[in-house]
Amino acid sequence: MNSDLLNLLKKVDTPTVCNAIEVVEGKRGFNQFTRGTMLSSAPDEGAIVGFARTAKISAIAPPAEPPEVIKARRMDYYRHMASGPRPAIAVVEDVDGAEAIGAYWGEINTSIHKGFGLNGALTNGVMRDLGDLPKGFPVIAGSIGPSHGFVHVKEIATEVTIFGLTIHDGDFVHADRHGALVVPAQHLDHLAARIQKLLDTERIILDAAADSDFSFEKFEAAWAKFEASRT
Repeated sequence: MNSDLLNLLKKVDTPTVCNAIEVVEGKRGFNQFTRGTMLSSAPDEGAIVGFARTAKISAIAPPAEPPEVIKARRMDYYRHMASGPRPAIAVVEDVDGAEAIGAYWGEINTSIHKGFGLNGALTNGVMRDLGDLPKGFPVIAGSIGPSHGFVHVKEIATEVTIFGLTIHDGDFVHADRHGALVVPAQHLDHLAARIQKLLDTERIILDAAADSDFSFEKFEAAWAKFEASRT
């Protein structure tokens, strides 16, 4: 991963990347993004970016498998999170869905994942310990709650679904307080230039609107220029 591209992606928000992908594709209709409202543990820390390290968990009921199987799978889970390409983020589906109660992402677990070199976590599940989570490891989650319930790992490195978005282990993900998206691999080499084009195009309207003598006539002229430049 090019360090300049990585730094750029950390600075821009997910809506910007979503629009920039449409600039790459030359049309509207890109739809590899989450649906619904998500919560960020650190909205001021910017985006989390990286290759997905996926897993599935459950917490609403005790595991039916023997304790030794659950313990072994948890160690396999941590081994998976500690390995693989970097930059990376943890992408964990809570299969309890809307009934999820297990706050897997608290102070201890986030600190472990940050120590493994991950940039953050994306989940449809629950987070807790807000205010005590380590800096530099935002969690984008479905809800906030106090308990870890009977949380246990069910699957590792499998396809997951987060708020309607299907994510495979190894997909390149961009996420922030707006939600998340998967960047198609074939677009990565073109993304930096298209983000810059998008930002330059937006300035046509933003700069015009900020002028003290902004009027409908000046808006109309700026909009025509904007329309000619955007996707």
